[in-house]
Amino acid sequence: MKKKLLLALKVLLALLLVVIIVVGGYLAYVFISYDRVEDRVELSVNNDGVSSENGIVPTNEALTVTSYNIGFAAYTRDYGFFMDGGEESRAFSKDAVNTNMNDIIALLNKLDTDFYLLDEVDVDATRTYGVNEVKMITEAKSGYANVFAENWDSAYLFYPVTCPTGAAYTGLVTLSRYNITSALRRSLPKDTGVMKIVDLDRCYSVSRIPTSDGKELVLYTFHLSAYSSGAGIGDGQLEMMIADMQKEYKAGNYVVGGGDFNKNLLASSPKNWNQEGVEMSWTAAFPTNVLKDTNISLVGPYDETNPVPSCRDANGPADKEGQLRITVDGFLVSDNIKVISSEVYDTDFAYSDHNPVVMTFSLEPTVEPSEE
Repeated sequence: MKKKLLLALKVLLALLLVVIIVVGGYLAYVFISYDRVEDRVELSVNNDGVSSENGIVPTNEALTVTSYNIGFAAYTRDYGFFMDGGEESRAFSKDAVNTNMNDIIALLNKLDTDFYLLDEVDVDATRTYGVNEVKMITEAKSGYANVFAENWDSAYLFYPVTCPTGAAYTGLVTLSRYNITSALRRSLPKDTGVMKIVDLDRCYSVSRIPTSDGKELVLYTFHLSAYSSGAGIGDGQLEMMIADMQKEYKAGNYVVGGGDFNKNLLASSPKNWNQEGVEMSWTAAFPTNVLKDTNISLVGPYDETNPVPSCRDANGPADKEGQLRITVDGFLVSDNIKVISSEVYDTDFAYSDHNPVVMTFSLEPTVEPSEE
């Protein structure tokens, strides 16, 4: 009897050792393979489809820009993401991704803006069954210059265990009706602890477009951290990016930035969209102090007569009772940008957990004082 017990114990210990080796080896693989993209990487620009008359952006004329987090084309109204309390870690199917991507492209065509600043666009990811969403968008918008900036290229992440989110190569897409002369990827500050594996890499892209007065329109496309260990990470990302924008303004250029801030951009939101008592890192108020002593302003799209949120909590389907609504998507502009209008375009979250936000603006050249 003792020999049988001893044998059983040895088997259990051997199995435990195998589990420890496998889990330990996997964790080592994930952490060793984690590698941040270096800062200031020159990005490839494709201007092939831009018409000759759109080489230079005009000043003192109305221009339009859309910022849209497409949610890797998985977040239809019946989708809930596991990290927000929902059940899904991948899109429902490859066909569902392709269908949703076609609907997103049709929406972009309907909006018909001069510029598009898009985030959460997959190139090759387990969660989207290898569908190249960047290729689909850039081919559909062939009349636009395009730039892709990698946000992250992650190892295979084996969580949740029942349906792992897997590997993902994903990032930001910038589209412009006008020629982009150059583009740069800037690496943002990031969590250095275990949470870096959850929130992965972060960046913003900087695209330069010549203007009719010899300056440049500098477009910033970004997606700030959502699942970091504290709101301070996102604040630090904002400080870096706004300091960069300020330098461009001081150089005489025009600055427009758009993306998912993962911050509450509207102080009025709680009374509209079930926000009382909700405290998450991505629902913290936008830290207005980061704009102090700068020539950069926040544009939080809001219509008092018809307030529409830009984002829903993905803790379940969109019709979940009491589900959080919030505006975390908007724009940053320099003082030489005149904002004519800004609004959230209401899709009722049909294609993403975000609605697109649209701004109409013009470049207003600074009048230099005359010499007497």
